[in-house]
Amino acid sequence: MLTIYGVTRSRASRIIWLCHELGLPFQQVPVIQAYRLPDPDSPSAPLNTRSESFLKLSPAGAIPVIRDGELTLSESLACTLYLARKHGQPFGPANASEDAQMLQWGFYAVSSIEQDALTILYLHKQGQQQSGADQAAIANASERLIRPLTVLEGHLARRSYLVADRFTVADINMAEVLRYAQGHHALLDQFPSVTAWLNDCQARPGFRKMWNERLNEPE
Repeated sequence: MLTIYGVTRSRASRIIWLCHELGLPFQQVPVIQAYRLPDPDSPSAPLNTRSESFLKLSPAGAIPVIRDGELTLSESLACTLYLARKHGQPFGPANASEDAQMLQWGFYAVSSIEQDALTILYLHKQGQQQSGADQAAIANASERLIRPLTVLEGHLARRSYLVADRFTVADINMAEVLRYAQGHHALLDQFPSVTAWLNDCQARPGFRKMWNERLNEPE
């Protein structure tokens, strides 16, 4: 059985969402991020990214990691793309062209969107006053996101999904990155096709199941 190492409040959410879409059973080992613990090196600390047993599995000390038979794999997008290819359509590629497009959108999400979207997630608190420095950082991150979101808007204005006009792993990978900036309505409201697509992705039962599991985890 597939094993996923990592709490759902991490990039493991991408893999878990895909597994729910695939109907793929898995075992989850809830490795928590060390930075979330007051003393991750304490003998009583829960299994975390600095635990000796986890570092043997992942020398980088980062989640998520999956084990599938003899394969141990890290990096969340590598994990989702591997599982999508292994289990095929409709979520995986039907041919080399679709495979390349799924890779393209995954790389675009992490190289052009994720860092600034994370800045917004960490600093933007809806209804709360930010410091001047935080406001400037949010404004700068939002400005940098205009260009990649404009590209995404143009693509989604002409089709329902990113690749092959069906919901695939490419949509999961991109949606989970964009989710970080989703609470900043002043930014996302400028891109109605992106917003409609993101809402459609998050209305899927696979996402809702993952999200409920995430909400039920300890913060």
